[in-house]
Amino acid sequence: MSAAANLPKSWPAPAKLNLFLHITGLREDGYHLLQTVFQFLDFGDELVFTPREHGRIQRLTEIPGVPAEQDLVVRAAKLLKQQAGLDAGVDIEIDKRLPMGGGLGGGSSDAATALVALNRIWDCGLTLEQLAKLGLQLGADVPVFIRGQAAWAEGVGEELIPVDLPEPWYVVLIPPVNVSTAKVFSDPQLIRDCPAITIRDFLAGAGGNVCEPLVRKHYSQVDAALSGLSEYAASRLTGTGACVFAAFEQEQQARAAWDGLKDHWQGFVAKGLNWSPLLDEV
Repeated sequence: MSAAANLPKSWPAPAKLNLFLHITGLREDGYHLLQTVFQFLDFGDELVFTPREHGRIQRLTEIPGVPAEQDLVVRAAKLLKQQAGLDAGVDIEIDKRLPMGGGLGGGSSDAATALVALNRIWDCGLTLEQLAKLGLQLGADVPVFIRGQAAWAEGVGEELIPVDLPEPWYVVLIPPVNVSTAKVFSDPQLIRDCPAITIRDFLAGAGGNVCEPLVRKHYSQVDAALSGLSEYAASRLTGTGACVFAAFEQEQQARAAWDGLKDHWQGFVAKGLNWSPLLDEV
């Protein structure tokens, strides 16, 4: 039996939450300097990779508004193939459950899963650190999904320090709108000079999301979601949105809140994770 036959049929691409988001400055190249904390969820996309000898990288799943050649998953596969000097091919299927433009990291997580899975399937032999450096070419959030640990992040999001966080249950609402990250980050009213805080400050309760006031102002559906969820617990925007979340100590508390919201909102209940399920497959 080949090694590929023993590989998991489906590879997880978990969602993430930004538990806070500050902008502390701008680099000369225009990129924003951030402070944030990433935590994973036990909810996300699922990907299946079928190696082929034809040498082509093909996405078999249609994703509205995302041509295959622009998909981060396809770009990740091509990047790894080039890096490893292979003539390998693969068919890629994606069970897409995470919304685009939602702040849950779906595209970055899918790309990270592609790099980790294909590194093993194609027997490339790269370490997670090498894969993380490769993933940074695809997006600033990709390395955190490859390293697979809840993390304090600085720089443009690529300077990561693993953190041990409580793992609450979350209710996540998905407003019916796609928030443009570029639009938010280019808004002249965005606060770009937050004083730097420490991990200890965050664990003591400091930190907010500087994008939230602007997103609430320009996207009424996000404002309504934050208001509705805040009736059950403190609510917050993840990343630049559009998704919003609230934490609960117990699963039954989260599910009770979701029962009160599900008739009006799309969303889900998920467990916070400090260790990505992707790493369980490595």
